[in-house]
Amino acid sequence: QVQLVESGGGLVQPGGSLRLSCAASGARTWYTMAWYRQAPGKQRELVATITSGVGADYADAVKGRFTISSDSAKNMWYLQMNSLNLEDTAVYYCYAKPRWIPGDYWGQGTQVTVSS
Repeated sequence: QVQLVESGGGLVQPGGSLRLSCAASGARTWYTMAWYRQAPGKQRELVATITSGVGADYADAVKGRFTISSDSAKNMWYLQMNSLNLEDTAVYYCYAKPRWIPGDYWGQGTQVTVSS
């Protein structure tokens, strides 16, 4: 069974940084690894993604500030978030689509709050 577990959320001041981690189990080869977020009262939105054979892509709102990366040996991926602002406050979700296992998988979410 594929499971994703996020960590690294918390409270940070505007302009600060956080790094989110996603630990995966149940699969080791991924077609897509991604981070989504959902702010209060808003729909879940794609933040950053790594697609096999394509590379990384970012939402316009986070380009130049966020970086998605992966560590295949650890079966983990990360979201480095810099220059955080109030609009980045949301629950952040780890997402993955395995290459050889049907379905899409989500983590439970981790809260990121940007506040002074």
